Amino acid sequence: MVAPLEDVTVIEIDNWMASPSAGAILADLGANVIKVEPLTGDPMRDMGRPAKVPEDKKGFDYQFDVSNRGKRSIAVDLESGPGLDVVLRLVATADVFMCNLLQHRQERFGLDPTAIKKVNNRIVHATLTGYGTTGPEAHRPGYDVTAFFGRSGLYDAMREGELGTVPMARPAQGDHTTGLAFVGAILAALRLAEKSGEAQTVETSLYETAIWTQATDYAITAVDKAPLRPRARENMIIPTANRYPCGDGKWVVLNMPEEKAWPRLCKVIEREDLVSDERFQDIRGRFQHMPEIVAAIDEALSHKSRDEWGEIFDSEGIIWGPVLGLHEVATDAQAEALDTFPQLNSEEIGSYRTVAAPMRFGEADVSPRGPAPKLGQHTRQVLIDSGFTGEEVDSLVADGAVGEMS
Repeated sequence: MVAPLEDVTVIEIDNWMASPSAGAILADLGANVIKVEPLTGDPMRDMGRPAKVPEDKKGFDYQFDVSNRGKRSIAVDLESGPGLDVVLRLVATADVFMCNLLQHRQERFGLDPTAIKKVNNRIVHATLTGYGTTGPEAHRPGYDVTAFFGRSGLYDAMREGELGTVPMARPAQGDHTTGLAFVGAILAALRLAEKSGEAQTVETSLYETAIWTQATDYAITAVDKAPLRPRARENMIIPTANRYPCGDGKWVVLNMPEEKAWPRLCKVIEREDLVSDERFQDIRGRFQHMPEIVAAIDEALSHKSRDEWGEIFDSEGIIWGPVLGLHEVATDAQAEALDTFPQLNSEEIGSYRTVAAPMRFGEADVSPRGPAPKLGQHTRQVLIDSGFTGEEVDSLVADGAVGEMS
């Protein structure tokens, strides 16, 4: 079965998680993704959590792997003239150049859009940054916790109460979300380059992507510029779109914004007396007395487990979802049905599970192509495939311009 991008070559100079995760998806889609790393490697290498890994699975970098699977790695010293020449020679025949270097570093190395277009006048130059390439923050390095969650307002919107503790995101949530935006931008730019026959420049940032994820809130906030209302359960607008604990300590989320959902929910939890309560007669009254309603629903749900309530909710047409732990999702029947955690094989540890890109094609092969490469694993083969002679590669290795996996 054909892969959508099997004739596309991507040169990727990036690190950490956001841009590399986009490269991993492009590789899943069949692209030949060449990851250009410094001689010391992407700093994300070996930053996983070995303490959580079972003894028989140690020695493998799962977190690096998920954002770098299916690629080929070459190790290059960009600080050296010959090393930079190697990259530009690869760029000359590539379709996409991906980079997450800040603008001044791109210009320093001659990897900015203007310079790259002189080397390849049909390429897509794609940049991912923390805050964009213009404005007062263009120079600032950004991680997802700072640019995506912090500066975008997302952390503040997730507080409970006026001065609630700022929450902490799980690793790379903002990175992988921005990676999806980056993939979409690159694919559109590839299409435009194909139609126009001209090089294209495209970019996204952690900051802009985070704002887009909150577009529903910003549709109002951008107009009134007022702080968001606290998101504590007792301050939600309607009780049928809220979250509640069940008798076993596990939680459910309800999402039924329509007015008629209130009496339906009261009937299902056997609290029809709430419908006739004068305090709760309309949406305004329920909002004003939300703490009392939350307490009543909490008490009602405390008599059964989450799974028991789930069966009842399903039978009565209540729109709900379980609040699963990550360990539960890893064995969730729906995730299994979607093949969300496909198997890959590594020479080091054998079979292991990775995480699928959130897209499936009916008539195309979209799947992880293999584990992440070792640093410099493909240096020699990539250069030979690109027209370098064996003697040229030997000379570059001897001079320290490129590195090979030992």
